[in-house]
Amino acid sequence: MKLKKQVTVCGGAIFCVAVFSLYLMLDRVQHDPARRQNGGNFPRSQISVLQNRIEQLEQLLEENHQIISHIKDSVLELTDTGAVSPSGHLPFRSANGSWVLPFDGRPTFLSVKPQDCQFALGRRGQTDLQMLDVYSLLSFDNVDGGVWKQGFEITYEPTEWDNEPLQVFVVPHSHNDPGWVKTFDKYYNDQTQHILNNMVVKLAEDPRRKFIWSEISYFVKWWESADAHKQDAMRKLILGGQLEIVTGGWVMTDEANAHYFAMIDQLIEGHQWLEINLGLIPRSGWAVDPFGHSATMPYLLKRANLTSMLIQRVHYSIKKHFSSTRSLEFMWRQAWDPESGTDLFCHMMPFYSYDVPHTCGPDPKICCQFDFKRLPGSRVNCPWKVPPRAISDANVAERASVLLDQYRKKSKLFRSKVVLVPLGDDFRYDKSLEWDQQYINYQKLFDYMNSHPEMHVQAQFGTLTDYFNAVYKANGVSQGARPPGYPVLSGDFFAYADREDHYWSGYYTSRPFYKNLDRVLESHLRGAEILYSLAVSHARHAGMEGRYPTSDYSLLTDARRNIGLFQHHDAITGTAKEAVVIDYGTRLLRSLIGLKRVIINAAHFLIMKNKDVYRFYQTEPFLETDDRRATQDSLPQRTLIELDSSPRYLVLFNPVEQERLCVVTVLVNSAKVRVLTEDGQTLPVQLSAQWSSAVQMSGEVYQASFMARLPGLGLAVFHLYDSVDSPMTLRSDTLLRLPGRSQTVRGVDPLPVRSQVADSQPFYIQTQSLTLGFSGTTGLLESIRRKDDPQEVRVQIQFFTYGTRPSKDKSGAYLFIPDGNAKPYTQRDPPIVRVVEGPLFAEVVTYYQHFQQTVRIHNVPGVDGLSLDITTLVDIRDQTNKELAMRLHTDIQSEDTFYTDLNGFQIQPRRYFQKLPLQANFYPMPTMAYIQDSQYRLTLITAQALGVSSLASGQLEVILDRRLMQDDNRGLGQGLKDNKRTANRFRLLLERRSSSSRAVDSGPVSFPSLLSHMTSAFLNHEVLALPVIPKKRGVPPLRTFSPLATAVPCDFHLLNLRSIQNQDAQSPSPYTALLLHRMGLDCGLEAQNPGFNCTTTQGKLAVSALFRGLDLQLLQPMSLTLMYSATPLSNSSVVSLEPMELSTFKLKLR
Repeated sequence: MKLKKQVTVCGGAIFCVAVFSLYLMLDRVQHDPARRQNGGNFPRSQISVLQNRIEQLEQLLEENHQIISHIKDSVLELTDTGAVSPSGHLPFRSANGSWVLPFDGRPTFLSVKPQDCQFALGRRGQTDLQMLDVYSLLSFDNVDGGVWKQGFEITYEPTEWDNEPLQVFVVPHSHNDPGWVKTFDKYYNDQTQHILNNMVVKLAEDPRRKFIWSEISYFVKWWESADAHKQDAMRKLILGGQLEIVTGGWVMTDEANAHYFAMIDQLIEGHQWLEINLGLIPRSGWAVDPFGHSATMPYLLKRANLTSMLIQRVHYSIKKHFSSTRSLEFMWRQAWDPESGTDLFCHMMPFYSYDVPHTCGPDPKICCQFDFKRLPGSRVNCPWKVPPRAISDANVAERASVLLDQYRKKSKLFRSKVVLVPLGDDFRYDKSLEWDQQYINYQKLFDYMNSHPEMHVQAQFGTLTDYFNAVYKANGVSQGARPPGYPVLSGDFFAYADREDHYWSGYYTSRPFYKNLDRVLESHLRGAEILYSLAVSHARHAGMEGRYPTSDYSLLTDARRNIGLFQHHDAITGTAKEAVVIDYGTRLLRSLIGLKRVIINAAHFLIMKNKDVYRFYQTEPFLETDDRRATQDSLPQRTLIELDSSPRYLVLFNPVEQERLCVVTVLVNSAKVRVLTEDGQTLPVQLSAQWSSAVQMSGEVYQASFMARLPGLGLAVFHLYDSVDSPMTLRSDTLLRLPGRSQTVRGVDPLPVRSQVADSQPFYIQTQSLTLGFSGTTGLLESIRRKDDPQEVRVQIQFFTYGTRPSKDKSGAYLFIPDGNAKPYTQRDPPIVRVVEGPLFAEVVTYYQHFQQTVRIHNVPGVDGLSLDITTLVDIRDQTNKELAMRLHTDIQSEDTFYTDLNGFQIQPRRYFQKLPLQANFYPMPTMAYIQDSQYRLTLITAQALGVSSLASGQLEVILDRRLMQDDNRGLGQGLKDNKRTANRFRLLLERRSSSSRAVDSGPVSFPSLLSHMTSAFLNHEVLALPVIPKKRGVPPLRTFSPLATAVPCDFHLLNLRSIQNQDAQSPSPYTALLLHRMGLDCGLEAQNPGFNCTTTQGKLAVSALFRGLDLQLLQPMSLTLMYSATPLSNSSVVSLEPMELSTFKLKLR
């Protein structure tokens, strides 16, 4: 009877909503200025206007129909499951044993427009070179090529340059790692400052001398200590074209493990500094040392308005193939681009390395003779035993002829008669003598070549852009345009091998502790940037700018720069010396503490109900942090909230731009905890034990978990009490499955614990959405069943170990060289397994000697309840030459195909190739990897970059940590022996393909589902629980802060809201950069209720209506890194993004 009544009420409500919506629509069609503006291009006759109105009304009716049906579905779904609990308040157990929660009375809907699904299905621009096809084509043999060992013999006709002389650009450079074998500061003090000091003097001696510089982190440190005279001299060299700043990022970023948020942020930091201090805009990208190259990089450089780029570390077999087909220069296009809008001109260096022996031509023995730093008497010599000779009148003819032969051979690999010859190496030109040795000897060679017309060559020093401009000019095209006949390429360049079977796929996992810490920092930086920008804007709006601690801006700058530094290709990669790793870790921890302070100070201001009573005291923070880290290499400890009968206030920050329904867990000192919302509603609480070991629970500390609905980018206020009367606080049910009867386990009042001797029978935990099966023997996951699917899907978690090759070359920080296939992880005693069940979550914790795995499922509607939350705590510090892998084993018919992301930005399809060694089939996984067939997709979403592969159909395997006792001969001089206790965090999402979409992606493109995107955002941007510190004077009234006036379309990601700096870099300007990414979606997977109102808008967003309580005074489209600006839009304009597009807008909010 009661159910009927509810359905009737809901039906009535739906009818009312429908009628009211129609009324609003008619009103909107008549009065909506935006729609009137959009209709401005129709003929003015009355009939056209009327027809247009009718069409708009039809469209709105269709939208309304979708919304109503979604509401109806949600309401019916809720009544079907009996989710409106009989008591109306208390959670209860349904007939099947799963817990049912009181529904919070807010149906939600998912409305994805069909047009927004078309992109994933649409056609793609034609490319000449698709890297997956190139991999299929090549045999990857390693034939000895003679002097060019990894290539082939190059021949030419001496007359080839008679009509068009060879143009040679020798580009001096010095590769300065911001930390590797020495720390950033030690490198600077020992070498880098001398390079830059010498540069100012030596380049000025001759206007024909050129140089390029890349790492802005070092350049800024030098600039800040240089006097005005040196600064002016440097500025003059740049303006005069003698010194070119290439790429202009804070560092030369790693491209495998780095997340696109951080890649962009370090690029903005470098570019903003260059613009403010030098008025300089970089034109060309230079990436000679990252260990493999991602397709994300050309897209970011293109969006920053660079016109060309150069890459170097590419698999030797690909270099050879591209050399033989003269494809080393190409337009690099995004695989998802339907046209050619993302094309960027790219030059791939053909030989082994970027050092001098491998850059003048194919024969390193000869090229080394033209590295004049190695003249006899120097500390560096030529391994080929033929030293350089200083150039004199007596030998210049012979020397010039030998060198020209190399230049000509190199030029035969390219399509134009312009050749690029880099001249440099790591930390070169730190001595004044080397500047003289290189520049004076080369100038003699150039003068001789250029004064002998029969040599048909024009040789000179040049910058990278000088070279690219000459290529464009020779081909008769404008800067950055595609030269006729040059190929178009899509795909990426992982995994990298520099020789034999030495694949650089180990660094995808090396030092995972810091890879995880990096992502924690990135989430905090983004959260701090957004809250700081909002707080300063609201303070300006209220005329309170003077009372807000805007000086926190220096903490943001410090964090941007430290996170930027860590994107360097020897930092996040885990390939630096131990002392350098500690230096990076110390910087990151300092910035994390600073960012927490920025977040707390912004939250304090934004949650004050009455801003007049706001007072900021530097020494008296208003809020506590959510957690603390004792040292840079320790795991975080959550803050304990001490309760008594007076309320403790808790502020929850949701860094995701969508409303979020989730389970929040805090530590409290009382089992009688009561949690209230801001308006006084008591929430159900699941009380669980805090465990100090596998079998020991704490008597003083408890975990209190409750369900919270949080506004997008908002701050919600909750009250916590120690209350005698707390009927809504329900205890977890805990069972310990023990290997034998010898252990005794005691519960702590009021939390009982049951124990039993484990048997081999599978056991299960469940929520309303999911049922998980676990092995009785291993305690590890065996199966997943979704509530709407009769089929139980096998998803087995297994652990394996890899050793390293016993002889010759072994695995190290860079290289993965296993001793064959992985072996199953074994230990003598069976594991202890803890099973915890309750109304809000259920979990299984399994204790092994070298890892502890927690699999948790949340009993909440929406995103948070649809995936498995997996944390694997790894500690392999007692191992020798071992790598620990987690393998997912399923019945999904994935064959040889799997999918990994590039930088959290896009998905790259992969294939397992039998012809390649095992280690060659591993790829970077910064945020996710998946396998799929015509029925299911299984996605592993990760909170830290790790190496991943699929070595057999239905498998997905991830390397969790590596402990290696030796160096792998790539210059580091150390193994990986500083392992930490590391928490690797994942979400595992099983999705079913909708019946209408049984076709599986084939070809070079794939996209995550909307649910997958949201799950990744939830995992990587955790809710921060900030307790208000009790005040003697009492806490002033607080209120929830909901910054967004309208919902952000759910295929948009607000990447950043970054306060732009003033000239002094220590304070904010009145402007803010809004960075938006419209994500590509695969709509072919069954849509699930996301738990919030989720709509897409065909890429349209009204920025002026976005932020509640703020006026938008400027809306200006910018290039990605803010260096180029377009005409400002009218403040009421609707901005539009294509799928996958990244765009930056300059805002003035107050």
